[in-house]
Amino acid sequence: MRMALIGLGKMGGNMARRLCRGGIEVVGYNRSADIVNSLAKEEGMIPATSLRDAVEKLTAPRVVWLMLPSGEPTEAAINELIDILEQGDVIVDGGNSNYHDSQRRGTMLTQHGIGYVDSGTSGGIWGLDNGYCLMVGGTKDAVAHVEPALKVLAPGVDRGWAHVGPVGAGHFTKMIHNGIEYGMMQAMAEGFALMKGKEEFNLDLAQISELWRHSSVVRSWLLDLTADALKQDQKLKDIAPYVPDSGEGRWTVIESIDQGTAAPVLSLAMSMRFTSQDQEGYDFKLLSMMRNAFGGHAVKKAGE
Repeated sequence: MRMALIGLGKMGGNMARRLCRGGIEVVGYNRSADIVNSLAKEEGMIPATSLRDAVEKLTAPRVVWLMLPSGEPTEAAINELIDILEQGDVIVDGGNSNYHDSQRRGTMLTQHGIGYVDSGTSGGIWGLDNGYCLMVGGTKDAVAHVEPALKVLAPGVDRGWAHVGPVGAGHFTKMIHNGIEYGMMQAMAEGFALMKGKEEFNLDLAQISELWRHSSVVRSWLLDLTADALKQDQKLKDIAPYVPDSGEGRWTVIESIDQGTAAPVLSLAMSMRFTSQDQEGYDFKLLSMMRNAFGGHAVKKAGE
């Protein structure tokens, strides 16, 4: 199988490596030529100088897999591909697109006779060695066309990937996956903060995180990663208390509101990330003022 992979960042670049090593011929394109040249030299990837050049190096029916930022970059690439691809070709969006956008794009591409697969992709920087979890949406025919690549990218040919539903279902499933991830991370962070705060016990957090990895109910890959980090540094003095959000956590909370389905843990985990990002803390300033107004409680001034 020969396919194009567009977007060779941290995840896309490692996906290209895994595909090449698994026997898939990859035509790769990225805005930065450096990574394209490196992958061509290291992995035998076929370099392309543009989106059109990448497509021209494929034979019909073509597969073009996008690993681009959600929103405008992905939208622009798909619009450009409409004028380049032919009926029967397939576009795979493996980025973190909003599932509503995927549904719209699927309908639009169907009108041009182009297949569309939305692949929720999980695995991060460890996917090269461990494989990627792929949550795939699309028609049966379109998914079957890209199945050889899915089997190479996944941990195994019969595990770690699944056709979960129609167009949009892949990115929807990945969105919920990330929302759950937010909640798990928040619970783990709060638990370790409580243990750190119990100074009279002088707990060794690296020891405990390693302990929990073995046969405990909370063992997980997140715990594995936490244990590895705490072995290096328990105080985290060089880490700023700022946690970004990629967007999918927000979309998950919005979905819970749209459905009228309670998701308090996921919603609170999202709110805690907003709290970490708030440099001004205006709401806390206002709370302090209210407390002073009704109870005469002292207000801590800036710089104290």
